[in-house]
Amino acid sequence: MAQILENIGKHITLTPEEQALFLSKIETKHFKAKTVILNAGEVCTHSYFVNSGLLRSFNINDNIVEHVLSFACEGWWIGDMYSLLSQKPGNLFIEVVEDAEVVLLSKENQEQLYKEIPKLERFFRILTENSLVAYQERLMDNLSLTAEERFDKFCKRYPTLIQKVPQKQIASYIGVTPEFFSKMKARILKK
Repeated sequence: MAQILENIGKHITLTPEEQALFLSKIETKHFKAKTVILNAGEVCTHSYFVNSGLLRSFNINDNIVEHVLSFACEGWWIGDMYSLLSQKPGNLFIEVVEDAEVVLLSKENQEQLYKEIPKLERFFRILTENSLVAYQERLMDNLSLTAEERFDKFCKRYPTLIQKVPQKQIASYIGVTPEFFSKMKARILKK
């Protein structure tokens, strides 16, 4: 539980009593690789914090093509923000890529914590703002950078994932086909 408290401590300071209250409102679960913990079409009822392992969020379009939206490594949060905030069915799947220990914070408990520990609202606002900035940057990158430049940014953002994540998922994240990704990677390695 120390890891999630460290994560929170980067932005706010909780007293020992507030830490105990926060810890009483979360649940830790272990998931095997390939477990889908949220399906598109479901209402997202939790925020997920990754203690260990690796998760990804993605959707599948009408042509049955996966589009990876994000990865969450150890120490990162993930969820379907649209669904969590609106409490409407979402369009994201959240899947365990590598066996994981995940902390679940229900929306209901999060709302209770906002009332009992108001500074947690600041913490989650900061997380939401950082997420918004990252998604805007990613959108602009997809519009203005080449595939090689997007791959380079991916490598810098997720340096440990290159060996852990299937190439087709990396290709999906940077917005290219697996075939194009293989050719591009071969070209980069020749340089």
